[in-house]
Amino acid sequence: MKKNIAILGSTGSIGTQTLDIIRHNPDFFNVYLLTANNNADLLIRQAREFGPEVVVLANADKYEAVRSALADLPIKVWCGADAIADAVSAPDIDMVVTAMVGYSGLLPTIRAIQAGKMIALANKETLVVAGELIMQLAREHEVPILPVDSEHSAIFQALLGERQRPEKILLTASGGPFRHLSAEELQHVTREQALCHPNWNMGAKVTIDSASLMNKGFEMIEAKWLFEMQPDEIEILVHPQSIVHSMVQFRDGSVKAQLGIPDMRLPISYALGITQRIPNEYPRVDFTAAPLTFERPDLERFPNLFYAFDAIRLGGDAPCALNAANEVAVAAFLRDEISFTDMSRLLYEVMSRHELSHEVALSTFVDTDSRTRRVAESLLPAFRR
Repeated sequence: MKKNIAILGSTGSIGTQTLDIIRHNPDFFNVYLLTANNNADLLIRQAREFGPEVVVLANADKYEAVRSALADLPIKVWCGADAIADAVSAPDIDMVVTAMVGYSGLLPTIRAIQAGKMIALANKETLVVAGELIMQLAREHEVPILPVDSEHSAIFQALLGERQRPEKILLTASGGPFRHLSAEELQHVTREQALCHPNWNMGAKVTIDSASLMNKGFEMIEAKWLFEMQPDEIEILVHPQSIVHSMVQFRDGSVKAQLGIPDMRLPISYALGITQRIPNEYPRVDFTAAPLTFERPDLERFPNLFYAFDAIRLGGDAPCALNAANEVAVAAFLRDEISFTDMSRLLYEVMSRHELSHEVALSTFVDTDSRTRRVAESLLPAFRR
């Protein structure tokens, strides 16, 4: 039977690639819900092609344009963040692909879990902000969470069939575009340079996080919750070719790895198929093209990765605060207001002021997020160029 799919963030990188898979597999999937933040034009085109039951635009200012453009079709058009959270509860939805960017994905994911929907998780910030709460809810509602990030999909695949807990997770990182630059050179990189990832085609926020290695720090936190590991049991390896998507080491010294081309459609389709592999004609790995190399990350030049380990060891709402501060920092960098290295300095200043809370409650995380953003915004003038 066809699965009804809801895609939160359908106009972003993960969302458009998910729709590409559905486009080529119409016998398996049906689009039930599409949501977007600001990209009304693309949302309209997607709705006209896939004919969902509902579309939701977070930005109310563009609601009328979408409603008018789809008035000739039997599609419900809603707007606002609350509407997104409400829409995922529809009884006919089988799976929710959470591809919204940043903190905005938290509340819709919680609502989808509470409604008993299977989650294809592409929004790592959901687990960074509230990992303990999310995993508690998933267990309570017996909801499977299928990872969409290529690294976590690789770990998930490597663990299938294993009965023993792994000794270590080896989480690979491309290293981004600046892994060979000196600390001095990093101070002068531009927005345009940071947005040119050598291997992956991603949205602006994730691309900047990849360049600073914050993305890998967040993925470490995500892996901690998904696979019930401790931070010291997760090792980061820089693998510039992005062919080995991650590895798992067992107590006998054996290591299992999942390899493939750097194409997000592979982990997306694996999640959509609920571990059943969907045939495709994508390029295959050419093992003769280049050697596969590995190196350790430099935490002095890329301190954001260190901050992520520090935050998850502190626990409580520290990762939530780190995420909020990082979203403010990245947004300022993308506006050319602060330098690439100033993002890390801002994170340090914000986290040094953070008052830790260990209460596991949504209200705590919401309050931490808003308070941390205010602190980060108040500190920005000292860093502006």
